[in-house]
Formats: sequence, C-alpha cells, structure tokens
Amino acid sequence: MGDKKRVLVKFSGEALAGESGFGIDNSIVKFIADEIKSLVRAGVEVGIVIGGGNIIRGVSAARDGIIKRTSGDHMGMLSTVINSIAMREALEHGGVDVRVQSAIKMEAICETFIVGRAIRHLQKGRVVIFAAGTGNPFFTTDTAATLRAIEIGSDMIIKATKVDGVYDKDPHKFEGATLLRELSYETAMADNIKVMDDTAIALAKDNALPIIVCNMFKAGNLLNIITNSADATYSIVK
Repeated sequence: MGDKKRVLVKFSGEALAGESGFGIDNSIVKFIADEIKSLVRAGVEVGIVIGGGNIIRGVSAARDGIIKRTSGDHMGMLSTVINSIAMREALEHGGVDVRVQSAIKMEAICETFIVGRAIRHLQKGRVVIFAAGTGNPFFTTDTAATLRAIEIGSDMIIKATKVDGVYDKDPHKFEGATLLRELSYETAMADNIKVMDDTAIALAKDNALPIIVCNMFKAGNLLNIITNSADATYSIVK
C-alpha cells in the first residue's frame, strides 16, 4: 500500500453486536480498539466511522410508515453516536487519545464536526471518530465515511468486514467463490458485489479514493495492510 499515513476505517454497527446481533459486545469493542491502537502506535493517523445497525436502522424503523424516514434516519444517526462513545471508551481504556465529532450538535457528550479541528486532532496523534453520519437523512454511513475520508485527506478508506475481501459471489453460500484482489469502482457497484452503496462508491471514484475491503477480525490485518505486509489479506477498489 506504500507509505500511507492517514486512513479512515469504516465498520458496521452489527460488528459490535457479536453473536447476539443487537447491542454492544465489550469483548469485540476491545478487540477492534486494540487493532486501531496498533495503527496509532505505528504512526498512522486514524479516523473511524461506525454504523448503527446493531441498535436501529432508519430504513427499518420507517418501514411501516408510522415513523417518517427522516425521523428514522435521525434515530439511526443517534445509534452511531452511542457506538462511537463505546469505541472512544475502549480506545481510551487502552491508552489512546480520542475525540468524537458529531455531525449533529450535542456538546454535552462530544464535539461538533469541524474539518479543520479534526485534521489538527489527527496531526496530534489522536483518533477521531466521526459520528451521526453526514447529519442528513437518506445518506448511509458508508457515504458518510467516504465523505469524511475525502474531507480529512485520507489516503484510503478501509471497509472493515467479516470476510477477507471482495468475492465474485457470496463466500458463505458458494464454495467456489473467488477473492478479487483488485477491482474497478464500476465492478464494485455491480449488483452481485455491492462493496458499498452506489453513492459512496461514486464519491470515492470522483475523488480517486481507494477503497480497501478486508477482514477486521483477522488479528493484525489492518496493520499488515498499512505496512504492505505479505501477510495482508484484502481487496482494493480503485
């Protein structure tokens, strides 16, 4: 990956829930925090965006029409703030300096997102967790992550998942699934692949932002990717 020094790591809220599928599993939060800590200790500037699906998804909350989609998405944004606070606590417990910046003002618990301030935090070696999505309904946290990565001048966005990268078909369903080590933005938008939502991928393409897809539950993999280790397992979209 070359000498990349600033990255944005995006992972789902569901990843924090573990086997229960809901809420926050502290052992998983600690594992992820330790992986992020290894990047910080290696001198990498790290931003993070976490989804909120382990608590509530806006599109699901609004499914039957009782809750408006806009309100449902606001509920989802608040879920990402809860997850961000949990990750902040886990990182701080591990000795990492962290700031949470929210796209929606809530000064009592976190900073409001200001790009210049976020960059200064990163330059000082602090991890910055970007919460509340873009602050707007109808945009996913994938799009929020891509937007923040571009705003802070990230060298790449790492889409951390439970699989080793992008496959030509679902590896959980098909034995012959093949890992695609490199693919185009257009391929990443294909219906059978869908690395991220189309808005996020189009934004990455327009700004020549590489998307790395990897397994964040493979210990040391994030650091291996950044250091271009032969042990790194990932797919790259560019």
